[in-house]
Amino acid sequence: MTPLDPQTSARLQQEIEDSFDEELEAELSESLAHMLADDADLAEAAQRHAGELDRRTYFRELFRLQHELIRLQDWVVQQKLKVVVLFEGRDSAGKGGAIKRITQRLNPRVVRVVALPAPSEREKTQWYFQRYVPHLPAAGEIVLFDRSWYNRAGVERVMGFCTEDDVEEFFRSVPEFERMLVRSGIILVKYWFSITDAEQQFRFQMRIHDPLKQWKLSPMDVESRRRWEDYTRAKEAMLEHTHIAEAPWWVVHADDKRRARLNCIAHLLSQVPYDDVRKPTVVLPPRVRNPDYIRHPIPGDMFVPEIF
Repeated sequence: MTPLDPQTSARLQQEIEDSFDEELEAELSESLAHMLADDADLAEAAQRHAGELDRRTYFRELFRLQHELIRLQDWVVQQKLKVVVLFEGRDSAGKGGAIKRITQRLNPRVVRVVALPAPSEREKTQWYFQRYVPHLPAAGEIVLFDRSWYNRAGVERVMGFCTEDDVEEFFRSVPEFERMLVRSGIILVKYWFSITDAEQQFRFQMRIHDPLKQWKLSPMDVESRRRWEDYTRAKEAMLEHTHIAEAPWWVVHADDKRRARLNCIAHLLSQVPYDDVRKPTVVLPPRVRNPDYIRHPIPGDMFVPEIF
């Protein structure tokens, strides 16, 4: 193999570093927790996190698993599989962070994230599962639900947005609905991200203190903090009624975000058997050059100002 010249080598190194930017930004954001630890709760939580997975190990394993996710994606496309993954858990449990790392290097035409808003007045009159059905995958697609039809067993029940009769009907319907999905050929995987009381307190405090995260803290989140025990009872009832052989629940210990992400991805990979997909070798053709081709100049006032 011909050695690379220094300029090319430096360019490749820059490209690799650029691909890490999103993860590095997340690392800086998490480091801010220690800078903001100006009260007892934050300081205590920072101390708890002293034993977190070290950064080098985390990145090495994350990139390895993301490579496997690409292999899984290619297999899903080739075999025309249909995969649905549900992410549930308390507010600030880390569902979004895990989803972000799963999709980070995948094809958005194959892997979609569905995060539905509160139902409209019309949707409230529909069959409960109706608004979720259009988002289910076609052949060769993976759909990740950032919260799902389990809203009824969680936030809707705890906050009084539905009746207890609605909840009981939901518990009767969910097993039938999910068995129907599985019989139709959908691979259904359900994750519950579990965090402790103290960890949620810390993450909410982070959202209050960090200007970059304040948008994440909604009035509903604040109220959910007060109703911790109500959410616990709702979660326990949900798991009891909807943990079925065809679509079991998998609980992710999520106090340590890094471990939670790695464990979730590794487990997801184990739920869909996959193999290598042979791809044709790509060879770039020579560029066609025409003698009459003229590249016309672009007016200077059309360029974005080069501030940096």
